[in-house]
This record gives sequence, C-alpha cells and structure tokens, in this order.
Amino acid sequence: MEKSAKIYIAGHRGMVGSAIKRALEKKGFSNFICKTSKELDLKNQEALNKFFDAEEPDYVFVAAAKVGGILANNTYRADFLYDNLMIEANIIQAAYQFKVKKMLFLGSSCIYPKLAPQPLKEEYLLTGLLEPTNEPYAIAKIAGIKMADAFRDQYGCNFISAMPTNLYGPNDNYDLNNSHVLPALLRKFHHAKVNNQTEVEIWGTGSPLREFLHVDDLADACLFLMENFNEKGFVNVGYGEDISIKDLAYLIKEVVGFEGELVFDESKPDGTPRKLMDNSKINNMGWSPKISLKEGVSMVYDDVKNQPFFN
Repeated sequence: MEKSAKIYIAGHRGMVGSAIKRALEKKGFSNFICKTSKELDLKNQEALNKFFDAEEPDYVFVAAAKVGGILANNTYRADFLYDNLMIEANIIQAAYQFKVKKMLFLGSSCIYPKLAPQPLKEEYLLTGLLEPTNEPYAIAKIAGIKMADAFRDQYGCNFISAMPTNLYGPNDNYDLNNSHVLPALLRKFHHAKVNNQTEVEIWGTGSPLREFLHVDDLADACLFLMENFNEKGFVNVGYGEDISIKDLAYLIKEVVGFEGELVFDESKPDGTPRKLMDNSKINNMGWSPKISLKEGVSMVYDDVKNQPFFN
C-alpha cells in the first residue's frame, strides 16, 4: 500500500477498526476517510455508494459489524442476520463498483461447525452444523467470505478475508451482561479487589479451553495480509495456543492483584469444550503474534483500571 493511499476503515471506532487505524498510523499512513455510523449508515446502499463515489478509497478494511455475546446473538437473531448481511453486501458491491484496489473482509471464528475437529482448519468451513445460538451471525459472516470470493472469481477483484479468534484489547466491551469472558473476568476481579471481597465466582467448571489474541496483533496481521495475501478463501488469525478458563481466571487474579479465593459454580454451563484455530496458513506466510497473554492482559488492565466505565 502506498503511504499516500486513501484508506477507508468501516467500523474505525470499534475494537478491531481502531486497532487497524493505530497500526496504519504507526507505519506512516494518514489519508483516512472514516465515517461514524451516525454520519454514514452502512445498511443504506445509496448513501454508501455516494460516499465511495465522492471519496474514491484505494483500500478498504471491513471491520464494521453488529456484534454481541450469546444472549444478544440468540435474542436478536433477525437483526444480526439482516444488519450484517446488508453491511457487508453494500461495502463489497461498492468496493467493486468504484474500483477499490484491495479489500479485506473480517469475520469470526464462529463460522466453523459446532463439532468441527480441533484445531480449526480453514477447510472445515461448511462441513457441519453451526452453533445454534449464533447461527444468524455466522451465516452472515460466511456469506461475506463467499461474496468476496465470488467478486474475485467473476470480476477479478482483489478481495481477501481473515477470520480472527477471540479478541481482547483497547476499546473492548466491559458490560458484565453481554461482554466476553476475558473482559468480564477482568472487571469482576477489579471490583472484588477494590471492594475488599473475599471471593470471586466463576461460572462453570473452568475446564473449557479458549484462545485469545490481542487486537493489536490482529491489526498487525491485517496489514501483513493486505501486503502479502492475494488469494480466494480466507485466513485464520489466532494466537496458536489456548488456555483453560480456570487458568485464565488465575492469570487475571494475579495481574489485578486480587488476594481472595475463586469459587467455581459448576451448576452453570461450560459451553463448547474447546475452540482453537489452526494458524498454519498465516504462520507459513511469515506472520506470528508478538503479544503474550499475560503481557496483553497487563497492558489492558493498566489502560482501563482507572477509567470511569470500568469502576
């Protein structure tokens, strides 16, 4: 990518989009044409086409999506399917119509079948049934991958796709009602520490294994793929190792400095036993993550522990 190129990051204020923007700025890029959701409704094809026509972006990162936890995914099934389909369809169509040089579409590891073998390889896509609770979101993301490939096949567009694992980092969601496990535990332990509680309750047995990638590592991978990957299909982006929820809880306990006990409520559900992505494809291209889990969690905690929204 040329340093002077016009870059459009859809979703530039979210966790992923803001990390991509930071990574680009560090490399000397400054010609961004970003719009907030209030300024540009990505579900409105006419408005998006006018934006692309006026601004003529050279490169596009599609990090915009309607996202949420299990409860939100399962409750607002129509919204998750419709909104995500419209966002990606409009951006991909506009990127083709207005001759964008290259586009990166970002999905999610939830695209894989519920019972796919571990670790998850790219070729396992569409080999089995999806997890029912987030099926609408997963179907929308699968459609985005296939749409990017179809425009490549039919029109020769240089559209690529990347599928990240569980992410954490700056601009994460810390709402205890709908955040993911790592930020939720971080806030739980912080509250317990500042309120001098003697214990923290963890849902389930603590045995499920999960993989976590710092969002700045993902952003680094996105730039790497924009510069080195020009093929159909998609690329997993993960950390390459997983950790049990129990060990994650003890790691966060140590980082926060909470000195009480952990209590595991085994009457609560554990969820999927394991979700680890196979990162061989991107590793073999020459990319690997740099931020260890403990280092990353420490960075995040230092960043949020004094913020009003966290306390």
